[in-house]
Amino acid sequence: MHVLPLDRDGVPYDEGAERASSVEDYKVTCMQFIKDISNDYLDWVEYYKLPAEEDRKRRERIHAVVERTNEWIAKVATTIKGVDVVMNDGIQKMAENTAGYPFQMGVFVNGMSGYTLAKAGTIEVNVKAVGREGSKVRLGWHQKDRRFLISSTSPVSVDESSLDDADREVLDVRLRMDAGKCHPRDVISFTVVVAETREGAELERRGLTTIIHVG
Repeated sequence: MHVLPLDRDGVPYDEGAERASSVEDYKVTCMQFIKDISNDYLDWVEYYKLPAEEDRKRRERIHAVVERTNEWIAKVATTIKGVDVVMNDGIQKMAENTAGYPFQMGVFVNGMSGYTLAKAGTIEVNVKAVGREGSKVRLGWHQKDRRFLISSTSPVSVDESSLDDADREVLDVRLRMDAGKCHPRDVISFTVVVAETREGAELERRGLTTIIHVG
């Protein structure tokens, strides 16, 4: 069996060599990147010229994402891949909060949202949404052939067999995520898309990204 040589920090040479000499160095680089790129999203908020309250709300959420994402990079991620999953999750969240949410939606794991904790095995994910007055909501697709965007340090999948694209007054869906191949300290980032509709036509669509720390 071929075994990759390890450097002094226990990282296979090929895994981290091009990006950093160790996981810790890579964490520092990525935490700085998260801070830097947040300025681009704040610039977009400025560009939108929003009402004062909405402007403040979006800025606060972007700042909160920077803080929580960098906390997870520092304390939860243990590998280069884990750092990548957390970093990209944060970038996704910043983009979502820059766009804002014209209708209500939430994604919950064990009663938590955004940054969550679950054990390996079957993880239940609750997606809730309600449209504005006169509108309905439905579970959308991230891409034409992919309902959810998933990035994780171990293989996971979501059972889509009972899902549909029906318009509803209130969306309250329970997804079953198979995380049976996960181990403690794995991280899973996934994005759920919900569309707001009126008379069957899509008005708005928004993604909401959640990260799970497997405990």
